[in-house]
Amino acid sequence: MKLSIRHGLASSAGIKEHNEDACGFLLPDDQLLATKGAVAVIADGMSAAENGGAASKACVQGFLSDYFSTPESWSVKNSAQKVLAALNRWLYGSGQREYGTNKGMVTTFCAVVFKSNTAYLFHVGDSRIYRLRGEDFEPLTRDHRVQVSDEKSYLTRAMGIELNVDIDYRTVSLKEGDRFVLLTDGVHEFLSDAEIKHHLLTGGESLDSISQKIIDGALANNSNDNLCCLITDVVQVPNKDEVEFYRSLTQLPFPPSLGADMIIDGYRIVREIFSNKRTEIFLVEDEVTGEQMVLKAPSVNYSDDPNYINQFLHEEWAGRRIHNPHVMKVIEQKRPRQFLYYLTEYIEGRQLRQWLNDNPTPSLLQVRDIIGQIAKGLRAFHRLEMIHQDLKPENILIDSDGTVKIIDLGSTKIAGIEEIATPLDSNPLLGTVNYTAPEYLRGELASNRSDIFSLGVIAYEMLTGALPYGKTLTPRNLKHLRYISARDYNPEIPIWLDQTLEKAVRLDPLRRYEILSELTHDLSQPNPAFLRQERLPILERNPIGFWRGLAILLLLLNLWLITLLV
Repeated sequence: MKLSIRHGLASSAGIKEHNEDACGFLLPDDQLLATKGAVAVIADGMSAAENGGAASKACVQGFLSDYFSTPESWSVKNSAQKVLAALNRWLYGSGQREYGTNKGMVTTFCAVVFKSNTAYLFHVGDSRIYRLRGEDFEPLTRDHRVQVSDEKSYLTRAMGIELNVDIDYRTVSLKEGDRFVLLTDGVHEFLSDAEIKHHLLTGGESLDSISQKIIDGALANNSNDNLCCLITDVVQVPNKDEVEFYRSLTQLPFPPSLGADMIIDGYRIVREIFSNKRTEIFLVEDEVTGEQMVLKAPSVNYSDDPNYINQFLHEEWAGRRIHNPHVMKVIEQKRPRQFLYYLTEYIEGRQLRQWLNDNPTPSLLQVRDIIGQIAKGLRAFHRLEMIHQDLKPENILIDSDGTVKIIDLGSTKIAGIEEIATPLDSNPLLGTVNYTAPEYLRGELASNRSDIFSLGVIAYEMLTGALPYGKTLTPRNLKHLRYISARDYNPEIPIWLDQTLEKAVRLDPLRRYEILSELTHDLSQPNPAFLRQERLPILERNPIGFWRGLAILLLLLNLWLITLLV
């Protein structure tokens, strides 16, 4: 069962000549409904603005258009906030340019995004969002308005007043039967909550007619403003039935046992490239075009494991949305599939692990080049709000031209997909031992800094042949581990470069590099902060190491004196 929403609305200029309120609702097709949701929007152009009506219409139309144009992998919050920030800057710039004032194009704004079993609320100004659940009727937003006197008040926040705007954001769970109501102040200032609730409960089945009755009630109470009412009903929330969910995952059967010269959907298998208990990978040739590709098929060992099948499907979904020369390309298939598998480009090359075995002492220039290319690939993930989660030398290929590519997207975490509720137990994949970020081990949420940790470990290993903490990280030893200077293994490494590696692999993610470009910059050019630290006396630069060394020296001196006395 998919999410089902119905809506109704009414809007009126009231006693005014022009209607500067605007509202809209968009229910997309099934694909976007699952990944982006349905959207209800309302806006009220500020009466004191030069062109509040244009501002409100631009916000409603712009949000409904631009929100659904953001990547499907983005979370609702990220998508909406980026769109609203752009709309606000456009309103502010237009107001300044056309009217020379920050009150040129100003409007309030409220939106509800219905996705899976959650409602995401965005609000600025004094329009309101209410929810009726059974007999409980409550406002879900707080007005951004200050009352100066009985006759005078003003908005403290709205779209278009300033270059940057602070948007209130919250989420609430969805239940079948929930009724959300979006109102402009021309309605809610002239109808009490009890009167609005009465109309909602007694107005009949048509949401359009209920919306009109609410507006008529406000007009009867002498509303002197434009009026807008938008009502949405949650008819059905996605089903969490495990049997039904498993049936949806297994619409395509697992492939049969595959071997050389077999043909599957027009692709002839040339040879097996790799196989383990989870995955089978084959080199195939398209019988029509002669193009060589890689076919990745799930292992029949997991044919009854919905978590595994779900993750396999997500792997292809993510790969088809990442377009970067440093990430393995997933090929979109034009012909129908009879079985569950997907195709990728064929890359002739070797794993970074094999490259390291062949080049045990790479130059700093080579390390910078490879890490830089990996970072470019990772950046493509992070821009789409994806986290690779399993970065390691075995998941990196270097082709014959020296181009580095990230492969194996099986552990990729996708923010937008994570918001879709399923009956599965979402046990996070923790990457691979020695490259797993410590926050996974602590049961904390992953972020792009988790990938930066793994990349830092790879850089450290390339320069030293060792691990930055000397042993495998476990939940038990995290509190006791200390970073081992890369200079202990390779004295030719400059102190500033060692400081860069240390920051990349810090156990606390908040003390790591925040973005990849910071790490790659510091790997290429000395960070002035690290250079200053390099010039500090050892006591200030590394007090723990200094006192530890001094204690050992004094112990040895005492032992020598005792030996002399004896």
